[in-house]
Amino acid sequence: MNRVATFGNYQSALLDLMRAQTRAADAQQRVSTQKNATDLTGFGRQSETLTALKGAQSRIQGFIDTSKAVSARLTTQDLAMTQISDGIAGLRDAVGGALATDSAGSLMLEMEGRFQTIRGGLTMRHHGGYLFSGASTATSPVTAANLAELAAAPSVASVFVNDTLKTASRVAEGTTLETGFLANELGSEVFEILRDIQTYHTGVNGPLTGKVTEAQKIFLTAQLARLEQAATGVIDKTARTGSLANQVESVTRGHEAQLASLDQLLSNRTDADMAVAITDLQLSQVAIQASAQVISQLRQVSLLNYLS
Repeated sequence: MNRVATFGNYQSALLDLMRAQTRAADAQQRVSTQKNATDLTGFGRQSETLTALKGAQSRIQGFIDTSKAVSARLTTQDLAMTQISDGIAGLRDAVGGALATDSAGSLMLEMEGRFQTIRGGLTMRHHGGYLFSGASTATSPVTAANLAELAAAPSVASVFVNDTLKTASRVAEGTTLETGFLANELGSEVFEILRDIQTYHTGVNGPLTGKVTEAQKIFLTAQLARLEQAATGVIDKTARTGSLANQVESVTRGHEAQLASLDQLLSNRTDADMAVAITDLQLSQVAIQASAQVISQLRQVSLLNYLS
């Protein structure tokens, strides 16, 4: 004989209602977050896999951020080197013009202006730090402010105060690129030429004004050849900067492809099936209504009615 009690009926109905509410809350969470769970505990045995995937995501995103920062620096570096190249090209044009016209009337003014152009490239900043100062980014790598100071210095090497540590960046696992250049590497050769021209201008064979003498022609012709060589050196370094920029861009594309793949793997494991989640929510709401209706009816039913 089975015993039937009002308390038992109520307890069964309440348990059904609570289970329906739990299912509704779970389905509502999946619908609102579009995820199967909001923490690793909710994913059970998949949590270790998800942790590994998220760790890989963070590592690759770090490489992408580094690569973007390196690309921005290389872009500024290219601008600075182009400015230096333009300055050297201007020096060649000025010397060539003086030789072609036999007149050095404005030659030294041109020299001074081109020196400032080259100096501006050597002291260019990126994010507040000097590009070509090595690790001493807060210190200007060139101390000479004009040709007179350059000529008065003990040597060209003394006007460069950059250190010897070049910028290097780790852009991928096992891949570290040395992307920086130093001011003395870029400017020593042309500064030697400018120093020699300024010294010649103030020496016994100067000044370099007015009609060019035969001795001055010989001297300027020699400097023109040296300027050609100096220009080639800077152009080579500019080309290397472009090559590095292309390499970093290629590495970044590879990382972005890996990140997209990892995102898809995570999505497959964590994203909720919205059709199933909405269906579960609707079914759980129906179950809640049914359970609530049963409880409401039980309030009107008592075994005392049957005993009487």
